[in-house]
Amino acid sequence: MSAVTRPVAAGFPWSSSNFGIFFPLFALHMNVYMVIHRGKVEVSPWEAAISGSNTVEDDTLVAWPGAASSRAAGGLAEQAYRAIRNAIQEGQLEAGQRVLELELCSWLKVSRTPIREAMRRLQSDGMLVHAPGGGLSVAQHDLRAVAELYDVRERLEGAAAGMSARFADATEIHMLQAMVDTHRQLPDDPKIHARENTLFHEHIYRAAHNRFLLKSLQDLHDSVVLLGRTTFAAPGRIAEAQGEHQAIVAAIARRDEAAAEELARRHVRRGYELRLAAMAEAARAGSQNRVDSSRDLLRR
Repeated sequence: MSAVTRPVAAGFPWSSSNFGIFFPLFALHMNVYMVIHRGKVEVSPWEAAISGSNTVEDDTLVAWPGAASSRAAGGLAEQAYRAIRNAIQEGQLEAGQRVLELELCSWLKVSRTPIREAMRRLQSDGMLVHAPGGGLSVAQHDLRAVAELYDVRERLEGAAAGMSARFADATEIHMLQAMVDTHRQLPDDPKIHARENTLFHEHIYRAAHNRFLLKSLQDLHDSVVLLGRTTFAAPGRIAEAQGEHQAIVAAIARRDEAAAEELARRHVRRGYELRLAAMAEAARAGSQNRVDSSRDLLRR
C-alpha cells in the first residue's frame, strides 16, 4: 500500500479571489499585534502586582474585581485561575513559595469559592503542589528536571518546525513571516517579547498539522511556565532570538525540513544555556542575601 501524503502549496497564488480570503485573516492577526502600540490605561492594585506596572495595554482582557458581584462564580474562578497563573509565569509568585487561600482572596478581591476552584485547577495542572506542613506552594524544578524538560522540548520543537516545513500552507508561512517582521518593531520589553514568542511558537505548532504533537507541546508549556522569569531578560537575547526566529521561518518557507528542525533545536538549546545561567545567578544572589542578613543580625 502506498503512503498517503498531504498536498502542500508550493507558493501563494495572488489572484483577486484568494487574496480576498487571505487578507482579512492577515489583517486580523496584525490588528492583534498593533494593540501593543496603543495607549495605556490605569489598572487596579492587584493587576499592577501581576504585571509590575500601573498600566496595561489597551484592549487587553483584564479581570476587574469591582465587577465581581455581578459575575457568575464560574467566571470569577476562571479569572482567578488566569491571574494566579500569570503571577507564577511573571515571577510574582516564585517557585517554592507558599500560596495561601486567604491572601489570594484579599489580593483578587473575591470570595474563597472561586479561589479554591482556581487552586484545584492549578494543582491539576501541576503548577501548585502540596507544601511541607500543609497547604500548597508553587511547584519548582530542580536542575535535573530542567534538563529533562529542555531535552524533550528540543525534540518536540524540532519536530514541529520540520513538519511545518512539510505541511504548512502559504497563508501560515506568510503569517509567520509577518510575525517576525512585527517583532522587530516592538519595544525592548522582555515581557512583551516573551508573550509574542509564545504566540510565534504556537503558530509553528499549528502549522505542523499534527494534533498529537500540538497537544504535547501545549501541555509542555505548563512546565515551562514554572521556570520563572523569561530568558528574554538576558542581555542581547531579544535581538538574538529574533535572528533565530527569522532563520527558522526562512527554512520553513523554502520547505527545508532538516534545516528547520535543526534550527529549532538549536534555538531551544540556546534557551537552555540562558536558563542555567539565570538559575546560577539567582542562586548566587540568594546566597549573598543570606550572608548579608546574617551580618545584619550580628551587628544588632
